Amino acid sequence: QVQLVESGGGLVQAGGALRLSCAASGLIFSIHAMGWYRQAPGKQRELVASITIGGSTNYADSVNGRFTISRDNAKNTVYLQMNSLKPEDTAVYYCNARRVAGIVAHWGQGTLVTVSS
Repeated sequence: QVQLVESGGGLVQAGGALRLSCAASGLIFSIHAMGWYRQAPGKQRELVASITIGGSTNYADSVNGRFTISRDNAKNTVYLQMNSLKPEDTAVYYCNARRVAGIVAHWGQGTLVTVSS
């Protein structure tokens, strides 16, 4: 059974930092592209950052320069380092895994990040 388990969320003040982790199991991690999405109250889920099986990264304009996505295939884990956090970063952050030719996308349950002013 495929499982993605996010951790690392919490409450921080503006300007602070958090590192989110997503531990994957039940899949061949190395052949899945990974991504971090977030959903703020009243808004649609949006892509924050993604990383391909080859290690190429992509970031939303709103987080570019502040967030860094990375993966450790030996640990079946993807990370999101979030620096210089802003109140507008407040959201539930979700981990996503997908194969290039795969129809099914796998999602974690999410971890809440709250950034106070």
